[in-house]
Formats: sequence, structure tokens, C-alpha cells
Amino acid sequence: MTTDNKIINNTETKIQAQKRPRPISFGMEAIIYNQKAEEDGKISLPEKVFGVAWNADLVHQVVIGQNSNKRVGTAHTKDRSEVRGGGRKPWKQKGTGQARHGSSRSPIWIGGGVTHGPRKQKNYTKKINKKMSAKALFAVLTKKHKEGEIFFVDDINFGEIKTKGAMQVLSSFEKKIKTLKGISTAKKPKLSIAMFGRNDKMYRSFKNIPSVVLTDVKSLNPVDALNSRNLIILKPEESLKFLMNRIGK
Repeated sequence: MTTDNKIINNTETKIQAQKRPRPISFGMEAIIYNQKAEEDGKISLPEKVFGVAWNADLVHQVVIGQNSNKRVGTAHTKDRSEVRGGGRKPWKQKGTGQARHGSSRSPIWIGGGVTHGPRKQKNYTKKINKKMSAKALFAVLTKKHKEGEIFFVDDINFGEIKTKGAMQVLSSFEKKIKTLKGISTAKKPKLSIAMFGRNDKMYRSFKNIPSVVLTDVKSLNPVDALNSRNLIILKPEESLKFLMNRIGK
């Protein structure tokens, strides 16, 4: 076979391979736990959510944008036209031996206006596209899953609102998962729990534990996922279906 024929055959093979539909991979599996940290089954993880390549620049851009959008921008200083007083000239222009001044509200006077201070008119908001935010979230979820920091729990239910019940759940996971060791006594956020839908009893039971942050899967973003080292996703089947629809077709 000549060299030209080999090149033609290789080109045809590549074209045929490109025409074949690429199957969606669900090869990754994860364990589903109950609230006692006992294995309760397995779930297939979609590659669309947990198979995204890490993109540090995208994640940084989205995180900076979201933090900027949270700024209220209430810091405000008064300039010389807004401070009180200063309508009268302090002393006459000449003959006193002192420097010339037209107002006691000048920035160089005590009690005068502030020069180049923060103004509440400044707008800190930054535009973040939905697809950018979703892809950054999936990149974070993929990395945390590879590092063993995401856990799937079927659900957490309490008969009554008790912080003691929440502490028992945390103690169960401390014994099962070593990375959660000391979470019940930690003061900084160490665990985020993403709920699917509102659960008042669970929310109020965990409210007094500073190391646990509760959020909703529907509002989950890269900042929430990165604030805590570990993440628990409740009702994984419903939660993953919602996450897969974040980007759309």
C-alpha cells in the first residue's frame, strides 16, 4: 500500500469516527448513605456534572463576580459640599498673617469634607452568564468528588426540632468519614448540606451548629461549594436531575 492510500484510509476512518454519536457516560458510581452513615445503595453519576475538567480561571472569575455582587456598597463619606457649616469665610483674605482660607469645611480642616473617600454611588455588580456559573460549579463538584469530599445521603429527618439529633447525625458521619473528624466541635464552616426543597425541622436543628452550613441544591453555586471542605447532597436522584438541567441542551 502506498503512502497516499494510507493517508486516505486514515482520513476516512477519522471521518467515520466523528460521525458516530458519543454516548453519555454514567460509569461513575457513588455510595448513598442514610442519616446513620450506613450504606443504603448506589447511584450513577453523570459525566456532565462530575466529569468536567478543572478550569481555575473560570472558577476564579465566577467566585470573584459572585462575591462582588454581594457587596451592598453602603460605605459613604461626605465631601466639602455635604458637611455641615463652613458658609462663612474664617477670616479676611489679607492682613492676619495666616494662610488664606475660604471655608472651614475644606478637606485640610478638622471636621471638613473627605477627599477621594468611598461613595455609595459606586456599582460593584458584575455580569455572570448562567452557563459560566453552571460550568464553574460542575468543575468544583468534579474536583471535590475526586478528592472524596462529596457524600450522598438519601435524606435526613427529625421527629422534632432538636440540636441533639443533628449532633447525632454528625457523630455518625465522623465515625464513617475521617475528613469530618471534629466537625461537631469546630467553629468554622466545615460541612455544607445541600437540601432539595425546604425542611424546617432539619434547618432549625442544624442552625445552632457553626461548622455546618445549609443551602438548597437549586441555589448551589461555586462559592457555597468552596466555603466548606465537605459537601453532603440530600435526595441525590432529584438533586442530580436538577443539576443536569442547569446548562440545558
